[in-house]
This record gives sequence, C-alpha cells and structure tokens, in this order.
Amino acid sequence: MLAFVHRVLVVDDDEDVRDFLVAALSSEFVVFEAGHVKQAIELLRRERVDVVLTDLRMPGEGGEALLRTLATQFAHIAPVVLTAHGSVATAVEAMKLGAVEFLEKPVESPHALRTVIERVAQQNRRKIAHTSDATPSTQLSWSSPSMRACEDTLRRVAGTQSTLLLLGESGVGKEEAARAVHQWSTRSAGPFVAINCASLSESLLESELFGHERGAFTGANAQRAGRIEGAKGGTFLLDEIGELKPELQARLLRVIQTRTFTRVGGNTELAADVRWIAATHRSLSDDVQSGRFREDLYHRLAVFPVRIPPLRERREDIVPLANLLLDRAAKLLGRAGLSLDADAPAQLMAHRWPGNVRELANVLERAVILADGPVVSVQSALSLGTEPTALSHAPVSPRAPAEPVSMANAERDAIVAALAHTEGNRRRAAQHLGIGLRTLYEKLKRYDL
Repeated sequence: MLAFVHRVLVVDDDEDVRDFLVAALSSEFVVFEAGHVKQAIELLRRERVDVVLTDLRMPGEGGEALLRTLATQFAHIAPVVLTAHGSVATAVEAMKLGAVEFLEKPVESPHALRTVIERVAQQNRRKIAHTSDATPSTQLSWSSPSMRACEDTLRRVAGTQSTLLLLGESGVGKEEAARAVHQWSTRSAGPFVAINCASLSESLLESELFGHERGAFTGANAQRAGRIEGAKGGTFLLDEIGELKPELQARLLRVIQTRTFTRVGGNTELAADVRWIAATHRSLSDDVQSGRFREDLYHRLAVFPVRIPPLRERREDIVPLANLLLDRAAKLLGRAGLSLDADAPAQLMAHRWPGNVRELANVLERAVILADGPVVSVQSALSLGTEPTALSHAPVSPRAPAEPVSMANAERDAIVAALAHTEGNRRRAAQHLGIGLRTLYEKLKRYDL
C-alpha cells in the first residue's frame, strides 16, 4: 500500500550515533535529525513527520519529555525508542509514555532498523486511515510543499482564539481543515459544531443557530437550544458563509461583536462561548463590492484568512490521499484489505481533479464497488459518470493542457509519478526514469522532494 516516502525524525545527543542512524535510514526514508528535545519539537512544528526515533537518556530534557509532548501535541506521530540502557522496566515505562516500539543499542543492522521503522510507519498510517469521521486525522499533508505550508499556518493560528476564514474551491477539504484546527486548539475537549449556511432556509437557519423559545413561531411547542449553545466551549464552523442571507448577516455580526445572542422569540442574552471559523468557495471581497455581503461582517470573519490549495496544486498528496480514502471507502463498504493496482498512481496523477478531494473520494468509492478482488483499478471509476469536459484523457501531466509547463516542472512531476508508481522505491524509480540512482538523489534534493 505504500505509495509515498515516510518521514522520520532521529533524536540523539550523540553525533556519531545520530550520523549512523541518519545514514542507515536515508536510503528508504526522508530523514530529519535533532540533537536535543527542544530542537526536535521546533522541527516538528515546521515539518510533517511520521515516525520519531529517539534516545531516552539525553542532557537536559530527556526522551521521556519528548514522548509526553508527542502524546499531547503530536498524537498522529509514532514514537520509537532506541536506548543503550535497555531493561524491562525502562521498556515498560517507555510504552506507558506512548512508545510503539523499543530498540536497544547497538541495532542489529541498518536493514533491521529500516524494517522496524517501515512496519511502525505502515501501522501508524493504517491507524490514521481508520480514524472515524468524528475524530479525523490531524494530518492534512503528506508531501506537498504548498499544503505543508498551509498546515503549518493552521497549526500556528490554532493556538489562538482568532476568527479564521478558510478559502478554497469546493471539495478541497475546508471542513477537514477546520476540524484539524479544533483538535490542535485549547478548545479540543469541547464540541466541534458545523452548519452549512446554504442548506437551510432563512427561518430554519435562524432557529438552528440561535434556538427558539416556546411559542416563538407556529410549531414551536417547546424551548429549544440552538447550535451555538451546543458548541459552548468548542469550535463553530459556518460553512458556505457566502450563502448567508443579508438579514442573518446582520444578526451574526452582532453575535460575533458582542459574543452574546438571544433565542428566537426570547429576550434573555446568552453567552456565545465559541471559536468562530467560517469557510467559503466564493470570493467574499467581490461579494462585498457587489453589495451581496456586508463589509463589516467580512472584516470580522477575515481576521485570519487561509487559502486551502486545490488538489492540482498539491499533486504529491494525491496518491497518499487515495490510499487513505481507499481504506475509508473499503471499510464503509465492508471490503477491508483492498489495495490499488500498479497502474493506479499514474492514472490518478494524470487526472485534473476539478472536484478536488471530494471527487477523489468519490472515485475511490466507485473503484471499491467495481473491484472484483483485493486489487483495485481506478480506470473505470475515473470515467464512470464523469462528463468528458471534466476529465483529462491526455498523457500524464499534472497541469491543464492549456497551461505552459516548464521543463523543470515536467521533470519534477515525472519524478513524483515514478516514485508513486514504484511505491516509494527510489532504485526502481530511477530505472523507470532511465537515470542513475545518484542522479535521482540529486534531483530529489534540487526539487525539495
């Protein structure tokens, strides 16, 4: 199932040991290194990492402190402990702190070390893939530089109470990003409540948001709490905020300004103890210019705007996302244990994905339904029910045919596709591309892959 290169952080205060571990792992993984816990945590806030390989005994804060930080702030990362002070008691303590594997120095061999890291990374990816929709993975990116930068920005703003405006095309995963911000925030223990402003009528939306008192309107036979009350202490997502009617825009503005509201038909002011996140695929600034959206509400919502890149701008994430969505679809349809066939990565990379991640999820669900055995083809699923204008049948090219593609971009995309096709095996990828392994390594470094 591996269709991307795992990323490993090595933490050890002994430079010679660290150099050995980095050299042993670099042939199969993207490897980062840190000489102490503080440096490791700083790096984790900047980079996406799948596995942390750490020593326990280090000057200052030791490996135990790093394990505690991983458990509380980076729960999506799998910790592996490597120490020269091996004992049953030490191993048990490490496992209690969240370590998933315990190794003793010196390691048996570089190959044995790589095998352990690969197994841990695979197990961790499957764990993330099977996380329920109620508690989604906090991993938003796998390899894409544009999405890694976006994820870093979201992590930074998550620790504040600032109102967040998520911008992006339909289907890019704005709600998933909002859920991730909630999980990373100090409000993570509270509820996450989302409401689609385009899905309800004006009267129903007002009642949904604010609740109502008994007798407020025909059919209001009892007092009812609104969604804002239900989100107390947590995060409230206003999805498709650009579709909100002008009358409700004025009332929402007051709620955000005063952090209080009243139920429909009521007079008692209630506290709006929520962190606001709004999302839209529309250009709200254009809507402000046309008079369709209130300028004062726009400025209240756009305290911290973040654009979620479309899938065509984060092509390195396509195959990893496909594997994750395949696992989810297979579980949903009772077909666990499926994997993509050898042609799938190139076919997925060739598609333009106008519907973004939502379209990718639909394709994978169709592929599971059409699969006759454990190996899934996406060729039929890509064309089934798709309008010809929405699907690119051209040779592999990550950009729309009308766009000019530089030689450097074409070469970079060919390398990404080759690595996806060979499931991350660099030697086979080099053979597939017709270049030497050393040349491939130089190009990986040049293109920051």
